[in-house]
Amino acid sequence: MNLIAPLITPDTTLLDMSFTSKKKLFEHAAELLGRAHGLRPTDIFTSLFDRERLGSTALGYGIAIPHGRIKGLKDASGAFYRLKTPLEFDAPDNQPVSLCFILLVPKDANERHLQILGELAQLFSDETMRLKMTNAATPSELIALLGAWSG
Repeated sequence: MNLIAPLITPDTTLLDMSFTSKKKLFEHAAELLGRAHGLRPTDIFTSLFDRERLGSTALGYGIAIPHGRIKGLKDASGAFYRLKTPLEFDAPDNQPVSLCFILLVPKDANERHLQILGELAQLFSDETMRLKMTNAATPSELIALLGAWSG
């Protein structure tokens, strides 16, 4: 079992969404994850936005992993977005982002945070997996793909 699959559910796996900006994407994710975990959406949004201001969380190849530390969060959690219209994310390869994994970790989860980010980077560097994620028909299919993946 990898560290990624348990972080998302069918409710936090959104396919073919459209947003006009990174800010709108972060607002949506903050509302979604706030509801799922009983947290204040403004705290989530601020954490994601502040981290993004430090430098883009885009990896290239149409991938981004926005992440934030959240006070009051018990365990790492995530949301997977496949975007219908790719968003500008200041990626190193200047490609817009169409696959986005938003990761939230507890305020003090240093080692685990780095392990999950490392695994996500490994997952997204796999060209075959990127293609499968792009073509998954349902949230359940995408979650099953992630569950079967082993770095």
